[in-house]
Amino acid sequence: MAEKLTDNEKEYYVLVRKVFAILAPFYDVIAAPFSGIRDRMVNFTNAQKGSKTLDVATGTGQQAFAFAKKGYDVVGIDLSEAILNVAKKKNKYKNAKFEVADATNLPFENNSFDISSISFALHEMPLSIREKVLKEMVRVTKPKGIIVIADYDLPKNKISKFLVYHFISLYETKYYKTFIKSDLEALLSKNRIKIMEKDTVMHGVGRILKGINNKLLY
Repeated sequence: MAEKLTDNEKEYYVLVRKVFAILAPFYDVIAAPFSGIRDRMVNFTNAQKGSKTLDVATGTGQQAFAFAKKGYDVVGIDLSEAILNVAKKKNKYKNAKFEVADATNLPFENNSFDISSISFALHEMPLSIREKVLKEMVRVTKPKGIIVIADYDLPKNKISKFLVYHFISLYETKYYKTFIKSDLEALLSKNRIKIMEKDTVMHGVGRILKGINNKLLY
């Protein structure tokens, strides 16, 4: 029996489908500030070539392509069919494929992937969705497999923190404010993701967290 969605979750799904259907043709331009992070995120995993990789909320596939060109076998999933159509048209890698899927209910068996990644997507989700996504990433990743996450952070300097927070709040969804004030590392730990390394990007506006799947084999 499917789990009943809260009103907040229903609103999120409607928003994602509507917004990304409109933004799909322009999304690469919008996401250009994150382009320099893609290869850095792949290198940060430090995993063997050929590792089976899942890229969650892949969008137009930029992170998936970064994995593919380094020799990883990657599957990119996204809720938006419109944005995945852009990824599929751009795909020139035999070791990359894309599927429409809900990250809260991934269509993969337990322990299917060596690596799972999600970049600049958790901040767009209400907390309940965010936690469901992380639980699913843990489920489909092998025990001791790598889970790597890139998303917003705030600079340490008080003035920079104030300016960055208010500037990003102008264009991101309402979920950004609750995300940036929350303890992401505690949420990862709660969901059996043990953080092994951290990296600061975009002058403190972003971060990459590399964890291992700390679940028991089941």
